[in-house]
Amino acid sequence: MRLFLTALVLCQLFSASLSYASSDGSSDRGFPVSEHVITLEPDSVLPAAEGAISQESDHPDQSAPIYLSDRDISPKAGAGRSATPGLLERAVSPNTVPGRFATLDQLLERAISRNLIAGGVAVIGNHNGILSTTARGRLNAGADSPPISERTMFDLASLTKVIATTPAVMKLLDEGRIALSDPLSRWFPEFADTGHEEVTILNLLTHTSGLEDITVGPEHSIQSAVRKAAEQKHRIRPNSRFHYADINFILLGELVRRVSGETLDVFCQQQIYGPLGTTETMFLPPRDRVGAIAPTSGASCGVVQDPNARRLGGVAGHAGLFGSAYDLSRYARMILGKGVLDNRRVLSEGVVSQMTSPYLSNNGAVKRGLGWDMNSPFSAPKGSFFSEISFGHTGYSGSSIWIDPEQDLFVILLTNRVNYRDKRNFNQLRRDVSTVASADFKMPGDDRGLASPILVAKINAALLRDAVRSVQGVPRVIKLASRTQQKLQHQQRSERRTCKTGKVMARGAKIHGVTRSARAKAGRTAISAKKSRVRFVAAR
Repeated sequence: MRLFLTALVLCQLFSASLSYASSDGSSDRGFPVSEHVITLEPDSVLPAAEGAISQESDHPDQSAPIYLSDRDISPKAGAGRSATPGLLERAVSPNTVPGRFATLDQLLERAISRNLIAGGVAVIGNHNGILSTTARGRLNAGADSPPISERTMFDLASLTKVIATTPAVMKLLDEGRIALSDPLSRWFPEFADTGHEEVTILNLLTHTSGLEDITVGPEHSIQSAVRKAAEQKHRIRPNSRFHYADINFILLGELVRRVSGETLDVFCQQQIYGPLGTTETMFLPPRDRVGAIAPTSGASCGVVQDPNARRLGGVAGHAGLFGSAYDLSRYARMILGKGVLDNRRVLSEGVVSQMTSPYLSNNGAVKRGLGWDMNSPFSAPKGSFFSEISFGHTGYSGSSIWIDPEQDLFVILLTNRVNYRDKRNFNQLRRDVSTVASADFKMPGDDRGLASPILVAKINAALLRDAVRSVQGVPRVIKLASRTQQKLQHQQRSERRTCKTGKVMARGAKIHGVTRSARAKAGRTAISAKKSRVRFVAAR
């Protein structure tokens, strides 16, 4: 069996190397980047990081300035990976390794077999369109349930932060209605004279406010949430380190309402989703949409899973958005197009650049954009081949998106997550999907592509091992059943001998005239043996 596995892995490596050798190899389609790392001015710089505390890791206390990277990203030149003219027509690049699409299928199937997810869809694309779509599973357990597709709507959970709240805040910023350096108390009088005077809008966007998460009270109002946040006593000094907390974006969602006069859902529909043409992205989906929404553990279809978002009426800055992989692909294409999609500008180029510029914290161990994740303990969807300027986000319900302007590539994964405890294997699923996707559509001349056949072969080998183990499990079950049958047969023979002995003892007692007590004891032995045999036959 080991020889068989080795041969298959070698075949995969040989196939991948042939495909890589036959690719164009030219670098005229490179993405020229000139990066100028500058220190922010003292009045707008975040103070030096004092350490790192996050939900998943701790780092030693050290100091480092926080930088902003100002990039001059020029458009790609020439042809290459042509995009799909239709919705799902696959456009395979000349350097795509044949057979890799099957790997994405197998990754989703393995996740389903491990009970990590009930189903899911992965979409890969560039600024021109969708390059590949892979979907597995059905909306529910019913035999006539429709299969999951790129049009299936999911609870996007924390993707709300970057698909709704962040672009809404950046819109207001672009219009000059707010500034990143605005103190929180300017828009939230509740924070005045509370010791939170240093907290700014920038701190909320980068999770450096030091605020802790709260539970929305029985009043179920945003006012009670704001009041609870304002009453917190600082355990983490503002500007000191990265600490991921939903309260930051709950406040930003309310900020959009206080500045614009419109709730977050209305603002996003008018300013973002309408111009984008994303008709399947919305808060509070109507009842006629429920049949197209994947169920989420702990909530009804079309009802947000996050309890705080539910208590806030289903519209909140941290969660509550529903959407499809197809709609998310249009959003990602707009970001790759520097704010333009289908010749229509949705966000200004400056907003996109500022939103995706890195801010370093925790002594450089964490790199975040405005709202976006770039390198942190939550960056599993970055995979192995996305560039350092790539960015994305994850969602608790099983969603993730990752975008790489350098490779002109994005990967979207939406799943109906089942097992929320096995974070390790679920993050590995996110990582493997992005690794395979970026290896499939790697750019000619990309040095990272030299390692891609080996890493993808490792992923395929792991999938193959799981498949072989499942096949090997069948004879094991048969062998176990055989042993059980042998044990039952041995028990049956033993019961027969006991029954026969009891009968002989009873007859002997009658013949030889033994005492009444001895005859009674022999009778009870025979009856007990007979009952044991009856129970054995019934069990068999």
